Parts: sequence; structure tokens; C-alpha cells
Amino acid sequence: MKLTIDHIVIAAADLASGTEYVAGILGIAPQGGGAHPRMGTHNRVLGMADGVYLEVIAIDPDAPAPARPRWFGLDQGDVRARLEQGPFLAHWAARVEAPLDLTRMQAEHPDRIAPVVPMTRGDLRWRLTVPDDGSLPAWREAGHEAGGGLLPTLIQWDVEDYPGVSLPRQALTLKRLAGRHPQAALLRQGLAWMGTDTLIDIEQGSGPPRLTAHIDTPDGLKTLA
Repeated sequence: MKLTIDHIVIAAADLASGTEYVAGILGIAPQGGGAHPRMGTHNRVLGMADGVYLEVIAIDPDAPAPARPRWFGLDQGDVRARLEQGPFLAHWAARVEAPLDLTRMQAEHPDRIAPVVPMTRGDLRWRLTVPDDGSLPAWREAGHEAGGGLLPTLIQWDVEDYPGVSLPRQALTLKRLAGRHPQAALLRQGLAWMGTDTLIDIEQGSGPPRLTAHIDTPDGLKTLA
């Protein structure tokens, strides 16, 4: 598999704080977006160069609780605790494109790829991988696991005008996606198997996993973390 970066995910306690965080660093505020009733979340988006976009996501206070755990770990204690400190770069998604088929890939490797969930929002239709407990994806081997937002969610768009194509492209270019993880070697193994090891630089480090995105802006290189 050889995949590409689809989007990066800013998690926030609410859309207003997430939007303010991004605008304060990049100089441009995410807009638009909409609701995900199946997950009880909503978002705002920001187009960048090369078909990559940024998503701010938060629990939708006006939506009923979903029948399943929300995606991106938003119902889990460690993510909730970090959100209390403010918005942060929580995750990223890698895009699967034809002739590859995400549903078939998952069926062939159910121990490596999380269940595929079909989603819709307006005219958008897509499939993406979401663990049943809503957690961020992880690579497991011999009783150890590595994830923490650094192993990507896999996504396949079922429409031609997906956000990476249809969103206005701002003068923003993702120059480098990087992560630090205490189980760096295990994480690199999973990234290589998925064909995403060239999309993110992983360093060994103690403490909680950390994801950073280095973005070229009209005011110079900025970092989201």
C-alpha cells in the first residue's frame, strides 16, 4: 500500500476554541464543515496545498449521544484530560485511493485494520476506520502497542469532490508531519506495513505520544501541536 495524507485533526472542547487556536497560529480560521450525527460531533475545515486539509472537531453539544463511542478517542479519559488544557493536534488520516479498496483491505486484515465505518455529510460520502471502542488506532505486536494519534486513520472517499479537492486552497503547505513516541520502533513497523512510513517522521521519546505539523504560511513556518 502507498497512501497519501488526507487531513490533520485538531481536537477541541468546542469549535470556537479550536478555530481560535488554528487562526492564532496559521493566521486563517477554519470555516464551514457540519455535523456528524452518527458520531455526535461537528467540525470546521481549512483547505491547504497539495490536496491536504485541516479539520477542527469537537463533540456537538446539540446532538444526542451516539449509539457507539465517538471517534478519535473523544470519549476516552486521556483525550478528555488533554482537552481540558486546550485544543491540540490529535491525529491524522491517510487517504486510500482506487484501485485499492478500504473495505476489502480491512476484510483481508481484520487484525491490523480497524472496522470500516461508512459516513455521510451533505453530498459527501466516505468510509474510514474506527475501532469499536472509538479509540485512536494502534499497532499491536507481542503484547505491546503503539498509537496515540500517530498511526493514521485510513479514509477512502466515495465522491470525486472530497474536501481536499473542493475546499478553497489557502496559502498553507504542510511541510512536515512528525511524532514522538516511547515505542517508536513498533510504531514505525505499523506505519511501514500500512505504506505511510514516508508521510510522518517518528522519533523515540519518553512521556505521552506527541504529534506536530509544520506548516508553511505567508508569515513563515508555523507549528501545530
